[in-house]
Amino acid sequence: MTARYDIIIVGGGIAGSGLAAMLARGGKDVLLLERSTVFEDVVRGEWVAPWGVVEARRAGLYHDLLGANDHHIARHIEYGDGLDPAAGAAREMSLAVLPGIPGPLAVGHPQACQALFDAAVAAGATAVRGVEEIVVSGGPSPEMAYSAGGERHTASARLVAGADGRASAVRRQAGIELHQEPTHHYFAGMLVDGADGWPDDLQSMGTEGDVQYFVFPQRRGRIRLYLSYPTEQKSRFAGRDASRAFLDAFRLATVPNSGALAGARAAGPCHAVPNHSSWVGSPVAEGIVLLGDAAGYNDPITGQGLSVTLRDVRSVGELLLSTDDWRPGTFAPYAEERSERMRRLRVAAAMDSILHAEFGPEATARKLRILADRTPVMALGSTMAGPEMLPEACFSAEALEAVRNA
Repeated sequence: MTARYDIIIVGGGIAGSGLAAMLARGGKDVLLLERSTVFEDVVRGEWVAPWGVVEARRAGLYHDLLGANDHHIARHIEYGDGLDPAAGAAREMSLAVLPGIPGPLAVGHPQACQALFDAAVAAGATAVRGVEEIVVSGGPSPEMAYSAGGERHTASARLVAGADGRASAVRRQAGIELHQEPTHHYFAGMLVDGADGWPDDLQSMGTEGDVQYFVFPQRRGRIRLYLSYPTEQKSRFAGRDASRAFLDAFRLATVPNSGALAGARAAGPCHAVPNHSSWVGSPVAEGIVLLGDAAGYNDPITGQGLSVTLRDVRSVGELLLSTDDWRPGTFAPYAEERSERMRRLRVAAAMDSILHAEFGPEATARKLRILADRTPVMALGSTMAGPEMLPEACFSAEALEAVRNA
C-alpha cells in the first residue's frame, strides 16, 4: 500500500532535517528519508556565518543547533606571509557584525545533523534511516519508491524535496542540470582535539608558503582546521600519513602559537575535496524542489555552505507554510533569490581565492596591496553579513577584474 504525506524529504542532514522540523512544527505530514544509519564526520562545514545564524533563528532552528554546540566565535585575526604578527593582532576584528548575533556559530556537522533530525522526529515527522535505491517520479502527484529494512516501500506526496547533497539522486532523476566551474585549488580539513593553547574565542585565517590555513575553534581544545593548496598537489594529504602531514603543515612561522595546532591530535578523518562552485538553472521542477548542496554549492573557501543551506530551509519552509498552493510557481521567489545569492557568493569566493589561495612572491605582493585598500574586495563582507547586504556593483565582473589586476 502506498503511504500518503504532504511532503517527502530525501536527505536527513542539515537541509532535510531542518526543513522537516520546520514543516512538522507547522502541522505538515512529513516523511524524512536518510541514507545513513549514523551521522559520521565527512569533513563538511562546521562554521555558520552571522547571517546564517539569523536564518537559523528565523527558521526556529537556532536552539536546536545550540543543543549540538553552544559556541560562538567572537574575534578574528589574519596572519600570513608579508604580515607582521604583532600588527596582525593589533588589527583583530570583532565578529559581532550583525545586531544581536555574537559571532559565527561553530558546531560539529554530525552533531548538528543529529540535533535537527531529532527535532524533526520530536515534531512528528516520520523518519526512516538506512534508505537505499530511491526512485523519484515528479509531476503534479509525485511518488517515491525506496528500500529500507530489506523491504521495498512506496509513498506519494504533494511535493518531494531533494536535500540529498552534492550527488543528489533527486536532482539527477528530476533532470535538473548541475553547472560547475573548474577546480582552482584543493581544500582539506580535519577535526582535532587537545589544542588547549589556542583561544576558544579566536578564529584565524591567512596564507603562508603554499597553503592557506583556517582555524575554527569549537571549545575546550577542539578545533576544525582546514587548508587550501594548489591543484598540482592533489594528493598532498592522502594516504596512511595524511593526518600527520596535515598537522605538520600547521607549523606556521607567521602564526603565533601555531604549535598548539600542530601538536593537537586527530579527532576525525583527514579529507580533501576539489574547490569550486556549482549551481543549477532553477532548483524547482513540477512536484520537486531542491535545497542545500543538492541545489548547487558554493566554493568552501569562504565557508558559506551552512548559511546557504539554512536560508534555503527558511525560504522554502516559509513558502510551504504560507500557502496551500505548492505548484512550481510558488517557488519562484526562492529560485530567483537563490540564483542571485549564489552568483554573488561565487564572485566573493573567486575574490578570496585570488587574495588568499594563490601562492608565491607575486601573490603575496598583490595580497598586501589589496589589504592596504580593501575597496576591491568589498564583496567579501557579504560572507559575514549576507550577500544581499552590499550593492550589486561589488559583485560585478569589473569588481572581480580589479582584484585580479590589483
